[in-house]
Amino acid sequence: MKLINLIFFLFLFLTVNSYSDENINFDKWKKNFKDIALKNGISEKTFDITMRNVKFLPKVIEYDRFQPEFYEDTKTYISKRTSNKKLKKGLDFYSNNIDLINIIEKNFQIEKELLLSLMGIETNFGTYVGKMDILSSLATLSYDKRRSDFFSNELLILLRLVDNNIIDYKTLYGSWAGAFGFFQFMPSTIKNYAFDYNRDNYIDLKNSEDAYASAANYLNKIGWKKDDHCFKKIELSEDIPIKFLNVSAKKIHSKKKIRLFKKYIKNYSDLGIKNENQKIAIVTPDKDIIPDALTLSPAYIVFDNYEIILKWNRSLRFALAVCTLKNKFKNEI
Repeated sequence: MKLINLIFFLFLFLTVNSYSDENINFDKWKKNFKDIALKNGISEKTFDITMRNVKFLPKVIEYDRFQPEFYEDTKTYISKRTSNKKLKKGLDFYSNNIDLINIIEKNFQIEKELLLSLMGIETNFGTYVGKMDILSSLATLSYDKRRSDFFSNELLILLRLVDNNIIDYKTLYGSWAGAFGFFQFMPSTIKNYAFDYNRDNYIDLKNSEDAYASAANYLNKIGWKKDDHCFKKIELSEDIPIKFLNVSAKKIHSKKKIRLFKKYIKNYSDLGIKNENQKIAIVTPDKDIIPDALTLSPAYIVFDNYEIILKWNRSLRFALAVCTLKNKFKNEI
């Protein structure tokens, strides 16, 4: 019993000291980052007010290292995010916001089913937008070495949005990765695509009007094609060259006309392909992530719209889940 107590206190001592050292280093980073912010045009007043309570968040580092996209197989990942419960909640949301959603679909040429799907998967239709202090989250990830450049840039953009009175820093609570609002926009996405749809002189991405219009604007600007395909599930023959398979969302490669892949797809006749000259790619999302996953299953052919969803969130499974839920809404609305 004494040995157990000794081990516990030793662990506690090391943990406390580790966090203490981390906080000291983080404070040094914050001072250096202030110089960077001021050189990038952020006012000292905005920096001091906005960053004074920013803290290092160890939990954020844990979340960054353990994302569902990195450990859940495709079937589990999709089924969790496209359940009948989520479908019903989305239909209720649509019923309560039907005029807004229909007019935005018409104005931006983005299907209501896609917007419902994205909102449902990102924040469960606005009921869970995240409670993390976004400024501390972004600062922690900027301080961390894994993707420091990316998150440093996002933090600078957010500070500039605050400095320009576009965003109120007191409202900045969202995901551990710094995403905000009903559709979980990163600061760069807010800067480039969000706008004041209801013209109340404030971009509020926790308001259905601004959030929905901003999401539709984003999808429209990055090239979503209304009513085009996203993906189709396929069965691959054993003789397909491995070089044609995409196992990572970083960059989709080996895009070819469907007819050139035809001989490798066992269920090709069931896919209802009308234009064999359109270019597609093949993704096998489990192989490089799930231990002992089959090389050729599950497999999907993916179209241009699928790659648009990857610009929203660079995850093979996320894009498959979004398009799956979108199709479920289409069958019900």
